[in-house]
Amino acid sequence: MTRPRKRGLLSWSSGKDSAWTLHVLRERAAAAADGHVEGQAADAIDLCGLLTTVNATHDRVAMHAVRRTLLAEQARAVGLPLWEVPIPSPCTNEQYEAAMAEVMTRASREGVQVMAFGDLFLEDIRAYREEKLAGTGVAPVFPLWRLPTDALAETMLQAGLEAWITAVDPEQVPAELCGRRWDRELIAELPAGADPCGENGEFHTFVVDGPMFRERLDVRPGEVVEREGFVYADLLPASGAPAGQSPTV
Repeated sequence: MTRPRKRGLLSWSSGKDSAWTLHVLRERAAAAADGHVEGQAADAIDLCGLLTTVNATHDRVAMHAVRRTLLAEQARAVGLPLWEVPIPSPCTNEQYEAAMAEVMTRASREGVQVMAFGDLFLEDIRAYREEKLAGTGVAPVFPLWRLPTDALAETMLQAGLEAWITAVDPEQVPAELCGRRWDRELIAELPAGADPCGENGEFHTFVVDGPMFRERLDVRPGEVVEREGFVYADLLPASGAPAGQSPTV
């Protein structure tokens, strides 16, 4: 006898860790549907959407600086609707938390029971999420928590996950990595101590293909700029797009 699935949202940054979380959750749901409910598969989740924070001023994914149009294409390719959370730029912590509280009210109203995150090992980030969701009726889950990131990176790559580096902290890794594919060659070039998944904020990514995608997104790197201590690469559809606004958070 299988347990009822929980209705859930996935915190979606547009990057590889949230994309891999989607894959893991779908694998668990499939296992539960087949009657294999041992362990984590027993807590299968029916995802109803991807929750993404969007910089309303620049029409881009916050921190990753990906164009909102590409975000929409990504959601279409993985087959889930977007729950966009618009925030201003600059954005205070109070403004961010107010925007998140509003969407959590909607989530509770629509029967969402869990929110999945792609966090890997940062205890303070996990504690913050748990604190903010406490009392909302929406429980946080962390499917990738404490997986060794070197092995996780290799697992992603072996499965065919393809991602591009869209933002870099040049104080942690070379700025020249921005706009490149996240692959084994790039990982080998990371400085000693840098996390291969960028969990310490070394870099951020945009996923264009993988086992969670129904079709590959074809993109090309555009302008690379430095703003407020970070380096950003604009991604464009490979078929061509107007230069438009330079990438920013």
